[in-house]
Amino acid sequence: MYTLSCESTVDLTLDYLTNRNISVIAYTYTIDGAEYADDMRAGNGLSVFYSNLLAGKQPSTSLINTERYMDYFRPLLERGDLLHVTFSSGLSQSANNAMAAAEALKKEFPKRKIYVVDSLCASVGYGLFVAEIADKRDKGMNIDKLFEWAVKNRFGVVHQFYSTTLTYFRRSGRISGPAALIGNLLKLCPIMHLDKNGKIIAYAKVMSESKAIAKTLEEISKKINNGADYDDKLWIGHSDYASSAIKISDELTKIYPKADIKTFDIGPVIASHCGPGTLAIFFFGESRQ
Repeated sequence: MYTLSCESTVDLTLDYLTNRNISVIAYTYTIDGAEYADDMRAGNGLSVFYSNLLAGKQPSTSLINTERYMDYFRPLLERGDLLHVTFSSGLSQSANNAMAAAEALKKEFPKRKIYVVDSLCASVGYGLFVAEIADKRDKGMNIDKLFEWAVKNRFGVVHQFYSTTLTYFRRSGRISGPAALIGNLLKLCPIMHLDKNGKIIAYAKVMSESKAIAKTLEEISKKINNGADYDDKLWIGHSDYASSAIKISDELTKIYPKADIKTFDIGPVIASHCGPGTLAIFFFGESRQ
């Protein structure tokens, strides 16, 4: 018996993870000095969070430290072996803390297998990766083979996204202040992806959202497995941007009729750094170079 585990930055709902028998540890964020746990849509935390953003409040986030991981892992290890999949080390040091916790607990649980996989994925792309791992677990793959599969295939999860505002990317250090100011004035939408180190790369810019959608669809067509015959997960994440998510979902349904298309809200931890107005598409495709 083994437990599959992840972190709340998968940006799936708590109900989804519970129904899939996936354990989860929550990140926290702070607004006006008050700390909140990411409730993964179990309550009204997300709507309150976005209301605070629109009111001009600036949230901050914290990594998960080694002690918290150890406290979280212990009861799981008391039940059996553990495979924990972390948020990208390219975006947070939490992955290193999870690995340190696992190494420390191997002394307490010498008979248990403890695997930690750095997903090199983020948000709903991270969720898609964990869901695929759960699919393979449910088909009977043992923990050793599953760990090997996850390490080998994490580069095949494509993260294709754009944002309509650069303010939050500037605050998080992804884009310089002058570049963000000019970009906002010109209504530039940066086209971005995650690289092989799980870091955000802005590699193109367009001057309207309609062009951003068109560019995103073009990039997907270049990278997706099997072209129009793609029949795997094709998931959408958006930060308080449902209208555009619906629009691109309709387009994707026409182009990829066999795909499993789902839409999820980007949660408060990721949205603290990207802000509202980000739209992201995640799928299996060309391995990151």
